[in-house]
Amino acid sequence: MMIRVLGCSGAIAAGCRTTSFLLDETVLIDAGTGVGDLPLDELARIDHILISHSHLDHVLSIGLLADSVMRRRAAERRGPIVVHALPETLKALRDHIFNGVIWPDFTRLPSEAAPVLRFEPIAVGDVFELAGRQIEVLSAAHTVPAVGFAVDAAGDAGWWVYTGDTGPNPALWQRLATMKVSHLVIETAFGDDERQLAQISRHLCPTSLREELSQLQGSADVHITHIKPGELEAVMAEIARFGGPHRIHALQAGQEIPVRPV
Repeated sequence: MMIRVLGCSGAIAAGCRTTSFLLDETVLIDAGTGVGDLPLDELARIDHILISHSHLDHVLSIGLLADSVMRRRAAERRGPIVVHALPETLKALRDHIFNGVIWPDFTRLPSEAAPVLRFEPIAVGDVFELAGRQIEVLSAAHTVPAVGFAVDAAGDAGWWVYTGDTGPNPALWQRLATMKVSHLVIETAFGDDERQLAQISRHLCPTSLREELSQLQGSADVHITHIKPGELEAVMAEIARFGGPHRIHALQAGQEIPVRPV
């Protein structure tokens, strides 16, 4: 199983792209600005998009992707790209993006009978298979309804887990305690100097990250995401001050994460 990091920044700047991961070749996990770096042929192969929550840095590319590949997918009769998200997230997309004002409603284009997008509701605890991979929807604790995702790499490889945007979340660790987590992608959006802002916005800072990771059993590769442009070195220096059994790294756009049996 291969995860390609298309974007992992908390905002945009040169070289910084917002959150999106490509699972193998056909499944997007979140759809931030990093999706735009894919060539058209690769964009056209995407059949599913898993969305953690409705904030713009995670959904911006859904409509642009639909517009880019609509004609090709229609010609190839590939069927719609399925967007999997909480009902509240799908409602936000319909009300605020695919409303004919901000962007056309691609769940009805090029025709209502054969649209390029189809919305599919999910719920925390759902387990389903996409592109031959078992995926579980995990809880997240954010300012809007939100989820994370776990992908089973099969065999002895364990699970690749993406927390989504979240503050402290005991329910997540209760679930992960029953899973073999080999890779954990977890956000740290702010430094400790903005700890109060992290609490208000339900994100993590290094101090709260340490408390969260103390609940992760075993030893895993921990990948830090959602750091703001210009803050990476400072945030990672704060994270480096606490020890533990996990191997902690900052994600980079363009990075590939192979998840293989050990």
